[in-house]
Amino acid sequence: MEAGPRDTAHDGGDQLSPDGPEETPGGVLDDGPGPDEMSAEAEVEVELRPQPRLRVWQLAPIVILAALGSLMFAFPLAFEFGGGGAGAGDGGAVVAMLGLLISCCAAGWGMMAARRVGYTWPGLPERGSGRRPDWRVVAAYALLFLAAAVLAVWRVARLR
Repeated sequence: MEAGPRDTAHDGGDQLSPDGPEETPGGVLDDGPGPDEMSAEAEVEVELRPQPRLRVWQLAPIVILAALGSLMFAFPLAFEFGGGGAGAGDGGAVVAMLGLLISCCAAGWGMMAARRVGYTWPGLPERGSGRRPDWRVVAAYALLFLAAAVLAVWRVARLR
């Protein structure tokens, strides 16, 4: 008894190639529609390369810096260190501002890494598409960023 595909059918059937029949019933080839059924409009290009994604080695330092900065920012604000009497110092405000700076750096680093692999903010066009962003979306993002910055600086200034 043989092990493997047969090149000929013994009962007078169709000839088989080593990889299977050339046509299936209905006139369609195994790998898609036949030449008579294809048109120029139906042609679709498919990207064969995998989509770029952020890797762990790109995300790890961003997440670590963001966590460290958030903790440095949150602890002085939560416990109001350095807010005592005369000569207490402004250690809490300095640590909070440093934490805010580190958090903002981590956020900027994350945005640049995401931009490099092709991610965009919701509502903004993809990089290299040639389309201009809508001014309302840009204004909304600027307003959100400005509000968060004002609230953070105001809270740190209240530590004094």
